[in-house]
Amino acid sequence: MNTQSPQRPYLVVLSGAGMSAESGLSTFRDSDGLWAGHDVQEVASIEGWYRDPQCVLDFYNQRRREFVGAEPNEGHRLLSRLEEYYRVTIVTQNVDDLHERAGSSRVIHLHGELMKNRSVRDPFTTYPAEGATRELHVGDLAPDGTQLRPFIVWFGEEVPEMIPAIEATEEADLFLVIGTSLEVYPAAGLLGYVPAKAPVYCIDPKPVRSSYRPDLIHIQAGAVAGMRDLYARLTEGR
Repeated sequence: MNTQSPQRPYLVVLSGAGMSAESGLSTFRDSDGLWAGHDVQEVASIEGWYRDPQCVLDFYNQRRREFVGAEPNEGHRLLSRLEEYYRVTIVTQNVDDLHERAGSSRVIHLHGELMKNRSVRDPFTTYPAEGATRELHVGDLAPDGTQLRPFIVWFGEEVPEMIPAIEATEEADLFLVIGTSLEVYPAAGLLGYVPAKAPVYCIDPKPVRSSYRPDLIHIQAGAVAGMRDLYARLTEGR
């Protein structure tokens, strides 16, 4: 049950790879399109899947092995604690469940969820990636009789959760970007839907610009240090 008071200001958060990186999970944002030694287009695109599905499955099998033992970091937990003061929706580009495990109650996954599977026929029905289907191989079938694949939105595929993400953004009283360089679309385009009166904060150790919001408030720090700063700002006097 969502116990967040509707009278509280509405905070919408766009989170990206830099958030998960501080929990030890691999990212490709700083490595010229390489992710764990792989060209992203080979292992994270629909064209790569058609070309070599077992290569793609092997890649995500390895990501699942790496995920074992990963824990939410202080940044995740501080975002969760903001629900004491704000209504919060997190729109994440990350495929892990660290926001949920930290206690955040409303999370929209733009790019899918690592620990779920789906069939190649049905993009919406999911199955837990556990037991025999935790690691997938060509020939592993879903209940509908078609090949199982990770519940991941790859480059070249539609992003169905963009609609609820846009709807949330349009209602924001304030907006936070954390751990993403605002270079991956369509997610980066969410800033174009933020109400003009809503302040936009951006936590990133590198310089960040947005043509949508040249007035964004940049906290130049990593996810954890930046969240400590922002949490203090947003809770002062409340």
